[in-house]
Amino acid sequence: MASVWHETIARHPRPALDGDRAADVLIIGGGLSGILTAHLLQEAGVHAIVVEGKTIGGGVSGNTTAKITAQHGLIYADLIRRRGAEIARQYYDANTAAIARYRALHARFPCDFEEKTAHVYSVRDRLALEREAEAYRRLGISGAIADHPPLPFSTAGAIAMEGQAQFHPLKLLYALAEGLEVYENTFVHQIDEHAAYTSGGTIRARRVVLATHYPLVNIPGLYFVKLYQHRSYVLALENAPLVDGMYLDERETGLSFRTFGDLLFVGGGDHKTGKAGGSYAALEAFVRKVYPKAAIKHRWATQDCMSLDRVPYIGRHRSGAKTLYVATGFNKWGMTGSMVAAGLLTDLIVQGKSAWEVVYRPQRSMLSGQLFVNLGAAAKGLLSLGGPRCAHMGCKLHKNRVEGSWDCACHGSRFDQEGHVLNNPAKKRLSR
Repeated sequence: MASVWHETIARHPRPALDGDRAADVLIIGGGLSGILTAHLLQEAGVHAIVVEGKTIGGGVSGNTTAKITAQHGLIYADLIRRRGAEIARQYYDANTAAIARYRALHARFPCDFEEKTAHVYSVRDRLALEREAEAYRRLGISGAIADHPPLPFSTAGAIAMEGQAQFHPLKLLYALAEGLEVYENTFVHQIDEHAAYTSGGTIRARRVVLATHYPLVNIPGLYFVKLYQHRSYVLALENAPLVDGMYLDERETGLSFRTFGDLLFVGGGDHKTGKAGGSYAALEAFVRKVYPKAAIKHRWATQDCMSLDRVPYIGRHRSGAKTLYVATGFNKWGMTGSMVAAGLLTDLIVQGKSAWEVVYRPQRSMLSGQLFVNLGAAAKGLLSLGGPRCAHMGCKLHKNRVEGSWDCACHGSRFDQEGHVLNNPAKKRLSR
């Protein structure tokens, strides 16, 4: 099944590039982060071209639960501990500004934007909620713990953040794209400092933005060790009790809930790409037990890039690359992160600086436990014998029997049965 977003709006195809072009800025990637960046640049008087290897909105942007929120799990106590209260507050401010920008865009491009209260619940760790509530108080964020959130199982409570939102991502993406120079089915196979060489011609630009989910250029910049990828799953249910607001388990493997019209979304089944996990089976078992009268109307899966420290990498791609920019590692919060990225990158390109650049700077410290986990996974994949090998860096692929794909546990590339790339960083199909 396709996602509810793809099923509820008609797609307007864009042409493939046919010949050479020039622009102030080339944006590679036609998801929400790329389209929003192009839109903001255009409003600032900058000529931007967007190229997409497949179809715009066909990746994570069309397969999301589409929550727009500054509440990214229990992140603020962790941010204060690791990077200090000032950075934590800037992170909150950047994401809150992103919500306001979406609200303003909805007035011009209706996209089912609805204000909702976001909640993070814990099944049994009340202390974690209390630590986060204290972080809210320290940062001046309004929020309180509810003892009995309206969920179909017992919890230790949930912490709320008011004034958040949800929306229809493809309604906004398609509407914005109508006013932009966008080329679909235009695969970039090489870039240099001021040019990209594509399947349809060469585009020359003063600056290039990589908005390709996993960066197209990922070995310079060390993104191949700074990122890992996660799959998660969503069921959209008819005849299930609706929740008022958005709910998320503080555990990475827990469940999330939101509504869309008369549908209830239940998300979860998370696992690292290339590894076994709950997938649809875990969600279906939960639904059969808790919502026995519900019918599954839609189901879909998505894949997220995860950073080392739960904060995206947005800004200049690497030291010394003065004309190359990146937006990646949204950590399952790609809707808010896309707008943060669009504003930050526009500021850097137009003004040379941004109020948020220190928070998201890709060149910040890599020291974390997750770095060594990523290195270990890469070493294991490279050294494992037998089986098909990933076209990215040669790691062993694993059969995903749920989705019928071949998946890489090193860096998250996925391939269909014919060897075509489903998810990057791989750029070419599997060799026979």
